[in-house]
Amino acid sequence: MDDRPGDGGCRYCAADEAAAAATAGGAPSRRRDRDPQGKARNARPRDGLGRPLPYGTPGVDRQPEGVVRPPHASLAEAQRLLDAGMPFHAHEVLEDAWKAAPEPERELWRGLAQLAVGLTHAARGNATGGVALLDRGAAALTPYADTAPYGIDIAGLTAWARELTWRLRQPPQAPVPAAATAPRLRR
Repeated sequence: MDDRPGDGGCRYCAADEAAAAATAGGAPSRRRDRDPQGKARNARPRDGLGRPLPYGTPGVDRQPEGVVRPPHASLAEAQRLLDAGMPFHAHEVLEDAWKAAPEPERELWRGLAQLAVGLTHAARGNATGGVALLDRGAAALTPYADTAPYGIDIAGLTAWARELTWRLRQPPQAPVPAAATAPRLRR
């Protein structure tokens, strides 16, 4: 802890902020949300595209983090979420697969997660972010074109990403419908 003499708390976590605010007659500010293990985690509800909503607003259930699934189960769950118009949530499933994958497959799963995030940005109306992530994701998949692990449609996904990036570069740059624009992950 890096305390400053005489300030009554840590300058990084404001450990004594609530007491200081109460002494000054003010209300304590909201502390950073934490999960049960103490890890910083925003507890605000989220919409179907992963955007935070105000506290107390009903939101969409998040995907649990750190779930290790077999590759086919990860692809099936991600496809279900993409088809439901929830690419942000699909990205979370694919990110778990990426983190759990053996080294030779990590870029494959990372590329798939980047495509889902690219679609998330496109559906939110962020064409620039969508193009960047779609390009990165397609580039990460290209080395797997000859092997197409787990029946993943590498050629179809890279063609989809190219077509969507072309659309995102055309005026007007309006949000795309996530479910109607979602790709097929497998042949």
